[in-house]
Amino acid sequence: MPTDQKSRRRSARAEAKRELIVGCAMRHFAEHGYQGARIEDMAAELEIAKGSIFQHYGSKAGLFLECYKRAVSMLPAWLDAPDNVRADGFFAVVRYWLGRTQHLVEEDWVPNRVVVVGNYGTDLELKRELNRFLVSEDPYGTLDFVEWGQQRGEVRADLDLETIVSLVDWTSFAIQDALVTEELDPGLFHRWRSQPERQRMRLDHFAVLLESAIASADDARAAVAAVDVV
Repeated sequence: MPTDQKSRRRSARAEAKRELIVGCAMRHFAEHGYQGARIEDMAAELEIAKGSIFQHYGSKAGLFLECYKRAVSMLPAWLDAPDNVRADGFFAVVRYWLGRTQHLVEEDWVPNRVVVVGNYGTDLELKRELNRFLVSEDPYGTLDFVEWGQQRGEVRADLDLETIVSLVDWTSFAIQDALVTEELDPGLFHRWRSQPERQRMRLDHFAVLLESAIASADDARAAVAAVDVV
């Protein structure tokens, strides 16, 4: 067999093994958290040596980073919203995804849980790597989304683009994380579990605040005037 063909086969086997390791690790991190997940348990489930996992990913942190990247890639980007929602504009898309948060948790529990663990259950050094990935790769397409809103005349163009992108990322994902955490760890948010109207109000008010901050002047005034303060 030619050397290059052997090399391709070895590469394919190695990639298949990496896929199995990441799939298994995502479930363990989702179920047990970063600190609670054990490499030896993953190795036992996969029937491979513990050292084989370290050979591929170097460390537990390296493995989690790969799992986090995979989890984020499995979640939708802003502009993946349905065409009819996009037709209603930038802030309609924001409201759509905020309203879909709990459905996404039910449909994709493992990746959502891995993202929450990464955001709130890792040490500072690993969190720095996760943030570097989010900033450099923009996996949710926030930059394209904000530029799309500006092209439609709905988002302010007089402010620094990167500042608006950061604002949309930080605030939107913070409230989504809160809702996701409520669903995955209900004991932390027992006050609102039986108050769906309270959750709807929070989402509505958040959307109004975001719109008043970054919308073009006419849209911002309309958003503030339309809010039904409870």
